[in-house]
Amino acid sequence: MTHGRGKKGGRGAGLRGGRGNAGLLKHRFMHMTKYMPDHFGRHGFKRPQSIVKKDITINVGQLEKEFSGKNEIDLTKEGFDKLLGGGKLNSKLKVKVEKASQSAIDKVKEKGGTIILPEVQSVEQPVAEKEQTEGS
Repeated sequence: MTHGRGKKGGRGAGLRGGRGNAGLLKHRFMHMTKYMPDHFGRHGFKRPQSIVKKDITINVGQLEKEFSGKNEIDLTKEGFDKLLGGGKLNSKLKVKVEKASQSAIDKVKEKGGTIILPEVQSVEQPVAEKEQTEGS
């Protein structure tokens, strides 16, 4: 009558205790705690996208193609944040940009061009305050 399967072994997934992850909080609880300890709950942290900022970059080799006929390029006005050193440069250019890699600076200077970067303001205490902190 049951062909050796018992009363409900042949119906659905009855013999296996359910389909998939069924019973993880009941009859498969020990299996879950031993083999899948991180199955439930939240894990990790995702930084808010308003904080994450990716620089919009351009390579030195793309400057002549993108801005053909220009000797002076203001990349900050064009929407780029950083100049990278990929590719070859064939002409003398004057480039204004927020950030640049060392290889990009070397390639532009090698052709006789210049790169204008914003001056980095160092945070230093005035001389009078330094003397007061050292003396006390």
